[in-house]
Amino acid sequence: MAAGTARRAGRRGSVLIRVAACALALAAPPALRAQSAVSALIDRASAYVDEFQRRFGSMVTEERYEQSVQEPTSLGPRSARPQLERVVLVSDFLLVQVPGEGWTPFRDVFERNGQKVRDREERLAKLFLSGSSRSAFDQARQIMREGSRYNIGTVERTINIPTLPLAFLTPAHRGRFTFEIEKRDEADGTVVEFREVRTPTYIATTGGRDLPVSGRFWLDETSGAIRRSELDAVDTSVEAHIKVTYRLDDGLQLWVPVRMEERYRNRVSPAEVRGVATYSRFRKFQVNTSEEIAQ
Repeated sequence: MAAGTARRAGRRGSVLIRVAACALALAAPPALRAQSAVSALIDRASAYVDEFQRRFGSMVTEERYEQSVQEPTSLGPRSARPQLERVVLVSDFLLVQVPGEGWTPFRDVFERNGQKVRDREERLAKLFLSGSSRSAFDQARQIMREGSRYNIGTVERTINIPTLPLAFLTPAHRGRFTFEIEKRDEADGTVVEFREVRTPTYIATTGGRDLPVSGRFWLDETSGAIRRSELDAVDTSVEAHIKVTYRLDDGLQLWVPVRMEERYRNRVSPAEVRGVATYSRFRKFQVNTSEEIAQ
């Protein structure tokens, strides 16, 4: 009896030990659980960005882009600073998938301060729809360079693209960033902080110096859709801050960028360059241009 009792007790004890072990396994450290949660969320966001790029890449949107150069911060609040220079540009904006280079943005300015700088025609869309081989990409690059001369201020920039931060969530680049859930916001979604930790960095200065970025995404917890983004790139000589707001387009059933706000400064000039771009008239063109451009 005693031996039997002991054996039963041993079996009972073994069961308790195993249950306890399972309980310990389930009770993972909070940091590990948090990392698992953010990893799953970034997976969903990455899948969403892939879908977004394929769908948004078949569209042209109209961009109204107001830029200004303002007096230094020492002169008071930004809203009260006098403007040294101002320009309003209206352009066609689109993304095109280029083999080996991913989704590449193009901006084609057709109006400056209310005055036409060219005929109002969709040059970029027609260019890619023509199937004119690799030369289409080269011509589009030239159009982009021509338009950049209308930018004002002392900060030369090519990062003034609303969809640029989305690249940080793609498989090609997400490994260079750390991600951490900051908070969950019922109105705007889950806020995820990102920070670039690898070199060479995604963005560089005109002198080729690494410029690591950090910022936030506001993500839909279920679908991974991006509702807002903030990007900060700051070092001892230059700083850039870009905020983008997205809105669900009922007709397209897609969260599209509708507003981009930006600020730039460098040590060459204490003046601040500011920009506000809004996006409207989203329309589709139906040809996949990747193979034509690759020829």
